[in-house]
Amino acid sequence: MGVSMQRYSRLAIFLHWAIAALLAFQIAVGWALEDLGARGFALFQWHKSIGISILLLTFARVAMRYWKPRPAPVERGWQGALAKAVHAGLYLFMLGAPLTGWALVSTAKVKVPTLIFGIVPLPHLPLPMSAHELAEGGHALIAWIGIALFVLHVGGALRHHVLMGDGLLWRMMPARSPLLLAALPALIAVGFVLGRAVLPAPAAKAVALPVLPAAAEEEEEMPANAAEPADDAVNAAAPAEAGNAAVAEEPVGPPPAWSVQPGGTIGFSVGNSGETISGRFSKWTAKIVMDPDHPDSADIRVEIDLASASVGDSYKDGMLAGDEFFGVAAHPRAVFTARGAEKTGTNAYRASGTLNLKGVSKPQSIRFTLSGTGKARKVSGSATIARASFGVGNGESSAGLDPKVSVSFGFSAQAE
Repeated sequence: MGVSMQRYSRLAIFLHWAIAALLAFQIAVGWALEDLGARGFALFQWHKSIGISILLLTFARVAMRYWKPRPAPVERGWQGALAKAVHAGLYLFMLGAPLTGWALVSTAKVKVPTLIFGIVPLPHLPLPMSAHELAEGGHALIAWIGIALFVLHVGGALRHHVLMGDGLLWRMMPARSPLLLAALPALIAVGFVLGRAVLPAPAAKAVALPVLPAAAEEEEEMPANAAEPADDAVNAAAPAEAGNAAVAEEPVGPPPAWSVQPGGTIGFSVGNSGETISGRFSKWTAKIVMDPDHPDSADIRVEIDLASASVGDSYKDGMLAGDEFFGVAAHPRAVFTARGAEKTGTNAYRASGTLNLKGVSKPQSIRFTLSGTGKARKVSGSATIARASFGVGNGESSAGLDPKVSVSFGFSAQAE
């Protein structure tokens, strides 16, 4: 009976084992996603990508059933009816789980773009926001039902092949080979193991976040909602040489304008549930006029293209551009301006000005140091920004973010 048993087509066999391995991966990952929080951004993107892949492969499998009918069933009666019910349930699972997941993402409060494997954009389904809870509950319920059906299907196949000895598994093998009989079912275990292996390591419970020294000083000196201290107070706290700068000789001629050279960086970092998310802005411009010997002559304007923000992950980058964070569509640029600066140490300065971000203007200070002489200088500095004051990170996915964002910058400048 086992020898003469009709096989499925090679394409159907491929689809069967490919879907089975991907489902095992999804089950392994899905159990942990809810507890990962923000640490699971990249894994969520993979989960969605593989889910849509399963959906497409299942459509192909359904089409195969009509193009090339499956072999005749080997059981009748209630056992045959149960086998058919499990098969039908598995098809509903393979279609329903990705579709409810797609609906869940499409109706979420935070509209996060989905890029299939980081390349192909997946549009949101045209569903009302009120359907979110239904989609979320349905996705979880279908997943658990699917796991139960998955176990029943594997158990039924083993019962036939091992206990009844009818060679049922040969129907789903491209050839009657003991090697294939071991290798193809092992793909399911491989998929599950890979799903567990790609999970992020547990976050440390107590991790000190790296804070730039200058930024830490600035945070103590200038609370988020406070204005800059009076000049007298600043001068009293500055080193003695800063006071000497106040009585320096008058500048000769207008202060020089500085041209920022290619290769500079503006980066940012923020604590997130025990981890640190770091990124950079790839597009920005700066107009700087300043005599380093007379910092009160400074006139600084920096414009940052917020759409160029990146943390190296397409999922998170899509969130940064959304309304929960930078709201790039309505506020494409952040602008920092300052008139005048003060010397706080050897080659060290502070400029107090205004940051306009996401339609909100607030007092903001930056600290920076200069190195080099003459017309060629290197600039490095930092700032600490209270993100909530500008409405950056105002949704559920931002709950684990620290209230302060550290910004660092470095570039070379040439006097014009």
